[in-house]
Amino acid sequence: MAIFSAILNFLWGIIATPISMKLSRTFRLMDVPGGRKLHPVVTPRGAGIVLWTGYLLWGLVNPNPGVEVRYVATGATLVFLVGYMDDMHPLPPLKRLAIHLLAAAWVVMPLSVPIYQRILLLFWVAGCTNAYNFVDGMDGLALSIAFVTSYIAYRGGNPYTWLPFCGLIAGVLLWNFPKARTFLGDGGATLLGYVCSSHLAWDIFPRFFNMGFPTMVLSLILIGGIPVVDTLIAMIRRIAHGRSPFYPDRGHLHHILLDFKLLTWEVLALIVVVHGALVGAGYYILVQHQ
Repeated sequence: MAIFSAILNFLWGIIATPISMKLSRTFRLMDVPGGRKLHPVVTPRGAGIVLWTGYLLWGLVNPNPGVEVRYVATGATLVFLVGYMDDMHPLPPLKRLAIHLLAAAWVVMPLSVPIYQRILLLFWVAGCTNAYNFVDGMDGLALSIAFVTSYIAYRGGNPYTWLPFCGLIAGVLLWNFPKARTFLGDGGATLLGYVCSSHLAWDIFPRFFNMGFPTMVLSLILIGGIPVVDTLIAMIRRIAHGRSPFYPDRGHLHHILLDFKLLTWEVLALIVVVHGALVGAGYYILVQHQ
C-alpha cells in the first residue's frame, strides 16, 4: 500500500506542478530576481500548492494513514496558507512565527509526554518550519533535504507515512531541479519543514522516556539536519552583529559554497550528504535509547 501511494503521489507531483505553474502566471504569483535571489528570470511560485494538495489527498484517500495525519494535515494547512499569503503580500516575521507556534502546538498537543518535552518539541517543530524556508535559496535544495529526511525516516521503520511523502517530493523535484521551472514559495518551503518535523515528532517521542534533556536537544538538532544547524548558526551570527535573528542575508551554507565557485549540483550534493549524515547521527542516538 505504501509503494502504491508513493507512485500515485509521484504522478500527482509530475502532473499537477505544470498546472500550478499556469495558475501562478495567471494570478501573477511570480518570483522576481534581485537582491539575494540567485535565479536570473521571473519564475512562477506554484509548487507549494502541489505539495499541500497532494498531502491532503493522500490523507483523505488512504484508508489508514495514521492517527497523526489529521493533526499534521490541519497544522500544515494553516502553515501553507500563511506562507501563501506571505508570498503575495509579505507579513511581519513575528506574526508568521506566532502562526507557526500555534500549528506546532496543535500537532504536539496529543503526545503523551511530560510538559517540558512537549514545549521542547513545540519550539523544535516551529523552528524546523522556518528553517526549511531559510535554506530554500537554491534550486532543488529544500526538496532534496526533505526527501533525504523522509527516506531515512522510512528506513528507520515507518514506511506508511514517509514513502508516500518521498513520492510526492520526487514528483515536484523534477520541476525544481536542475533548472527550476517553478519555486516552492514560502508556503511550500514552510510546509516541507512542518510536515517533516511533525511526523518525526510523532515517530521519536516514545524514545524520549529513556533520554536526558541534553541528549534530547542534541538528537533533535541532528535530526533537524542542515536546516536547523544552518539556521542556528545564521541566527547566532546575526545577533553577534547586532541585527535581528530574522534579518535575511547571504551567509547561509549554500551561499558560502556558491561563493567558492562550486557548481549548483556540487553544492546540492555536498549539502545533501552532510544533511544525511546529521540525520543519521540523530537516529543513531535515538536507537541507543530504545
